[in-house]
Amino acid sequence: MIIGGPVLLIDVFSLLFRAHFALPPLSTRAGEPTAALYGLSSLLLKLLREEKPRGTAFALDRPEATFRHAAYAPYKESRPKAEGALPDAERVTALLMAFGFPTFSAPEFEADDILATLARELADLGERPMVVTGDRDCLQVARGPVTVLLVSRGQFPAERLDEAAIVRRYGLRPAQLPDYAALVGDPSDNLPGVPGIGPKTATRLLQRFGSVPSLLEHLAEVEPTRTREALMAHADRVRLWLLLTRLRDDVPLPPGPRYAPLTKEHLEQVRDLFRVLEFDSLMPRLNRLEREGGLPHAGQAT
Repeated sequence: MIIGGPVLLIDVFSLLFRAHFALPPLSTRAGEPTAALYGLSSLLLKLLREEKPRGTAFALDRPEATFRHAAYAPYKESRPKAEGALPDAERVTALLMAFGFPTFSAPEFEADDILATLARELADLGERPMVVTGDRDCLQVARGPVTVLLVSRGQFPAERLDEAAIVRRYGLRPAQLPDYAALVGDPSDNLPGVPGIGPKTATRLLQRFGSVPSLLEHLAEVEPTRTREALMAHADRVRLWLLLTRLRDDVPLPPGPRYAPLTKEHLEQVRDLFRVLEFDSLMPRLNRLEREGGLPHAGQAT
């Protein structure tokens, strides 16, 4: 086990959208919308100061369809659209570049898949990955040294969940959560689940059979009859839902560092961008981070 702080894996657009919904409208004097950027920046500074991470990485969704949309066209159709002005993509990119952490995206995959891949790779190397997200789909990656910091729309307090906490809450292991969602459905992803199977029934079935594939292989043992018949009638759909709900942890990522610390040089870039965005209230936090963080210079970053 590597000694030191966690490696933060940041679900950028998930956190941007939650900040957008949580905060009142903010803009510069020139009228540029900044609420989402302010919320993400505030959260990053809080995490960097409190967690003292070994390093950080960003994961991004891409605008094009993913393999999940190819398998099921209505995937995520029901997600609410953001009202009001969101920051320009160029400004989001500028913020990420200012912090200087590696940024990952991949065609056909979601940010959640990238987070799962990075978490697995880093855990295999003895690191302590912490996935920071507002998406409960990521709870399935909380295994071994991997934890999930789940951020609500209100941003704080965030909820820190490891494997044991998830077992206590759901009565299931993190690896079983995609199977659970496949059975009960997930309205946020527009997945209907199996008619008549609710949370208690799904939990009971998975506690007994372990997984959706095992459950479907042992349908003759399922009681009551109406549950068995519902599963038989929707077996192909349940297999599809499981394909959609299970995160991929084998995303092909480019070679190179999987994380980096915040350096003094990048902190200055963040400070310059905050001046442009008129984030005056965040400047004292930057100063405190510089005083307390022991920030390396770029040549010392690992």
